[in-house]
Amino acid sequence: MADRISKEKRSWNMSRIRGKDTEIEIKVRQWLFHEGFRFRKNVRKLPGTPDIVLPKYKTVIFVHGCFWHRHPGCKNATTPKTRTDFWNKKFARNVANDRKNKEKLQALGWNVVVVWECELDNKHFLETMERMKAELLNNLL
Repeated sequence: MADRISKEKRSWNMSRIRGKDTEIEIKVRQWLFHEGFRFRKNVRKLPGTPDIVLPKYKTVIFVHGCFWHRHPGCKNATTPKTRTDFWNKKFARNVANDRKNKEKLQALGWNVVVVWECELDNKHFLETMERMKAELLNNLL
């Protein structure tokens, strides 16, 4: 099945998908800052370039999109109907990289927290953030 839009338009659309400073990352960072947590963002010296790094708590936070990182059981983790082989390989690489980076960070002594996009909708946001806050405070002990 052919794509409904031109190759140039598809390329333009894909170029607009951000790798950092996404809307959900900004939302999480604003909440953390408001709660008094201080952090660094997108630290390249750490494996996987974590979205948020809280050195005081020896914790990194990855804010994962359900589609790109394949949130298990999530309705947003769909697979496109065209070029499924390409997408399945891409998704498998993403998941493998996520697992590898998490293992490397843990070996370096970091606590790794993954927050999924669907957990950050208006309905679940505060509950998710309070859970994360409790985990951060627990890591301080």
